[in-house]
Amino acid sequence: MSSPDPQVRAARNPEDPTPPEAGGGPDSETAQETAPAVVPLRDGSPSASPSSSRGPVVAVTGAAAGVGALLTERLAASEEIKQVVAIDERRGECARAQWHILDVRDPAIAEKLRGVDVVVHLALDLDLETDAAARTAYNVRGTQTVLTAAAAAGVHRVVLCTSAMVYGALADNELPLSEDAELRATAEATGVGDLLEIERLARRAPRAHPGLNVTVVRPAILVGGTDTALTRYFESPRLLVVAGSRPAWQFCHVDDLCSALEYAVVEKVDGDLAVGCDGWLEQEEVEELSGIRRMELPSAVALGAAARLHRIGLTPSPAGDLAYTMYPWVVSVSRLHDAGWRPQWTNEEVLAELLEEVAGRRTVAGRRLGRKDATAAGAAGATVALLGTAALVRRARKARRRL
Repeated sequence: MSSPDPQVRAARNPEDPTPPEAGGGPDSETAQETAPAVVPLRDGSPSASPSSSRGPVVAVTGAAAGVGALLTERLAASEEIKQVVAIDERRGECARAQWHILDVRDPAIAEKLRGVDVVVHLALDLDLETDAAARTAYNVRGTQTVLTAAAAAGVHRVVLCTSAMVYGALADNELPLSEDAELRATAEATGVGDLLEIERLARRAPRAHPGLNVTVVRPAILVGGTDTALTRYFESPRLLVVAGSRPAWQFCHVDDLCSALEYAVVEKVDGDLAVGCDGWLEQEEVEELSGIRRMELPSAVALGAAARLHRIGLTPSPAGDLAYTMYPWVVSVSRLHDAGWRPQWTNEEVLAELLEEVAGRRTVAGRRLGRKDATAAGAAGATVALLGTAALVRRARKARRRL
């Protein structure tokens, strides 16, 4: 699950989401390498195999980058997978996969899925800088097209990847939430509206297409080459803490997400799945491990300032993103545990990797510094606005108390 390549995103016209024609030029040619390959796992054990005559044929969308690229390599090296079909708007690096170059919104994808047993749909754009309307058009229409094409091509299983954010971050959430907990999120956070619509499509697809099995995988805060509002939280010089809130931090490393997706592909586990590290970290533990001090603000100040800064374009994150740093949305991974899966990473280890990844970056009020002078100025202005709003509110409260 990753945002498309920046050049691919730039080439899209937000005013016209119609995908380019699937051509027959050299980029659409397929290639496959049959030589054995070895992909070492984190525990040191090799996963090596030549092309297998048994197991499913698996198609991966969004296969050229991010989680899609990692999963494509993993499946191509697995003894339990017969063949991997890789689909993206550009060619990736896995030479052992059979590549098809096209937009997932193109109905021609149905022809590319002939003979495929399982589709893992990871072609999602969750980039913070993408125009929201264009992002929704791509994510929702892409998922609709893939589900319809899979059913038409005779695919029996589709695996979708959303996020544990769909459960919602709420003060009364249980710790942890079960996989079957109600999805109580709203569309107020970045991309969550798209994810909720994808969840709705997943529930409807088996009724609309009898015989099509749909599994949804919901990772916790994803870390490992990712850029989200939640990973940018740790790029700030101070960790914003909303007074009276009860945050709980659970992470998911991309390696563990890929291994969970593989479990879903080979049908070692059924039902919708949550995936992440075991347990969670309290805010105080995060501050101690990270060495980053907190900046505490009243809820009304933090949410009001965040909403205004986003509305005037100073920050990429809407106020709804703050809820996921205020209240718990920790998930149980019991279904995967029951199937024998175990995360290879702990929350402490993933947090350490995240801090290493973001070292040297500085983000204030959701806006990353250092890209351009104008961006830095905007971020500085956001900081002043945030702190200025807090000061004004404090002065107003003192004035009321004197009356």
